[in-house]
Amino acid sequence: MIALGAGLAAVVGVLSAATASGAADHGNSRTKPTVVLVHGAFADSSSWNGVVTRLRRDGYPVVAAANPLRGLASDAAYVDATLRTITGPVVLVGHSYGGTVITNAARGNAGVKALVYVAGFAPDNGETPNQIQTRFPGSTLGETLEPIPLGNGAVDLRVRQDSFPQQFAADAPLQDAQLAAVAQRPINAAAFDEPSGAPAWQSIRSYFLIPTGDKSITPAAHQFMAARAKGVTVTVAGASHAVLLSRPDITARLIERAAQETS
Repeated sequence: MIALGAGLAAVVGVLSAATASGAADHGNSRTKPTVVLVHGAFADSSSWNGVVTRLRRDGYPVVAAANPLRGLASDAAYVDATLRTITGPVVLVGHSYGGTVITNAARGNAGVKALVYVAGFAPDNGETPNQIQTRFPGSTLGETLEPIPLGNGAVDLRVRQDSFPQQFAADAPLQDAQLAAVAQRPINAAAFDEPSGAPAWQSIRSYFLIPTGDKSITPAAHQFMAARAKGVTVTVAGASHAVLLSRPDITARLIERAAQETS
């Protein structure tokens, strides 16, 4: 036990030194903000791979946060904790339900200079994703979902693998969409009914990437949320809900625009 304790102390010391060094390097040599990417429901961080490749090529430091998908309050708290490990300005990006998470995680964080919603929810205070869906009907997502009972009345939801390509990523290469269907992470169903707090988009400049072929969140809902937030809007004709997967170049370009215009 003594040897283990000493070993842990040594590791902590090395990590602390590395963190301090990294923070110093970040503050002194990096001129570009860190881009933090938050995936949505029925996805994982690998959905950002094409975007990450382009951002890193252009010199942006990137963190893809593993959104827990357990509930809005706890998911936002996790992303907030991730943000607090980063020195310097941040561009915070959310896809789908991840938009709800960044709306809450960025609140009160002066380091977040821009919010980018990639086919993402941008709820107002007290609003839920399901309320937005009800207000702007037309989504076919509910028809493709299957429950995973967790006990005690709790239920996770996932998209049926055979429905995933057409529902989520109709304009992506079929093999990529099929792989994303297998890699998807379920979300606790209650998360869609958890009200948002005061939205960070009221005080942080926001950008919206709106795919007109989105079958999961209707384009009308996207347009409404973007207008309400007075956000900069880019529309992608014919793109699916998984626009980050099918159009990573356009997605990365909007993120970089947000970084440049808010630096």
